Amino acid sequence: MTDLSALDRGTPPGAADPVKVLLHRHRELCERAVDPLEIAAGLEAHGITDRTAARFRHRDVFSLAEELYARVPRDSETGTSGSDGASGTDAPSREGSARGTVPLLLLPVLPGLLCAASLIGLSRTHGQTRLYAAAAGVLAVTLALRAAVRRGPLSVPADIVPRAATGSWTCWLVGYAVLGDGLLRTAVTGGPDGLPDGTTEGHWPLALAPVLALTLACLPATWTTHLFLTVARRKLATSRALEDFAASVRPVLLGTVALFIGALAAIVALCSPFLGTAPVSATILTLGALLLVARLLTVHGFTHAPRVILMLTAVAQVLAVATVFAARLPGCALLGAPVETLVTARGPAAVPVLACGAGALVLLVHASRTLTRASAHLHAEQPR
Repeated sequence: MTDLSALDRGTPPGAADPVKVLLHRHRELCERAVDPLEIAAGLEAHGITDRTAARFRHRDVFSLAEELYARVPRDSETGTSGSDGASGTDAPSREGSARGTVPLLLLPVLPGLLCAASLIGLSRTHGQTRLYAAAAGVLAVTLALRAAVRRGPLSVPADIVPRAATGSWTCWLVGYAVLGDGLLRTAVTGGPDGLPDGTTEGHWPLALAPVLALTLACLPATWTTHLFLTVARRKLATSRALEDFAASVRPVLLGTVALFIGALAAIVALCSPFLGTAPVSATILTLGALLLVARLLTVHGFTHAPRVILMLTAVAQVLAVATVFAARLPGCALLGAPVETLVTARGPAAVPVLACGAGALVLLVHASRTLTRASAHLHAEQPR
């Protein structure tokens, strides 16, 4: 991290070339940058603002970055001309474009298709065969989801360490969406009297709509994330100040989340006739919004807040169910009173709606502050 106070002391007001000191301190950044925008984002990441740029005789960080970029010699500027070079770059460009359509079109479709096929298989099997079909379906959907999020706009930067991943807490949240409401409903009435049997009836009913809707929503999540990355990069190219960039990207972020929620609502409405569920599900919408915002932050390298919020959301849902069971112990009836009152008044879906809704709101506020920085898009690449 650059010590700005030391930087200012090392650049006296009467210095003939105040930018030279800054170039020396950030030479590595300037040499590897592919354009001035990358330098501007890197400078912002080191704490250099438009006010600091004025001390280097520039009106903003973008103007300062343009001078730094121009001062660094690059061998590629003289080695890419010629007819052979022009013809040689067309084919790789077309090949790269063709490869880029795979993460955007094919991979995000697979989880939803495999999940729908698995649900059809479950509806037509019984007994032990149904158990095998469920295991095969879970494995297939898991592998498809893993492939979809490891490439393309939803992929995590390569420098993110494995322990920073949020996959385990995401599995907890999806698992609760499938099993939690049914367990909570029966727990309030004194059950359950048995284990889940893989159906929407029985002592412990399952909810199949959330998992189908969320896997189908992998496609709009990929597209909306790609849209946000593309528009943010374009805004970065046209902005002339860090404040202008933040003000222009914030509506794009909110619009991206709103667009995804609208697409997810349409998916729920289309799936409801086949699953016998309500055409509107606040549980699925809040969970989907939470997972999307968490992924947007993770894609841009901000992993701490999504991990903490997803963990707290999952723990809150588990604790809500645990208090109902703990209330059955002698002298502990008051423990389950808040949850039982909420379930009686609003139904078991109120617990995940409140938990996921609060988590999504906190992450969205956090994202509106972090993803509107130019430095947040320094390593945000187009579909990989």
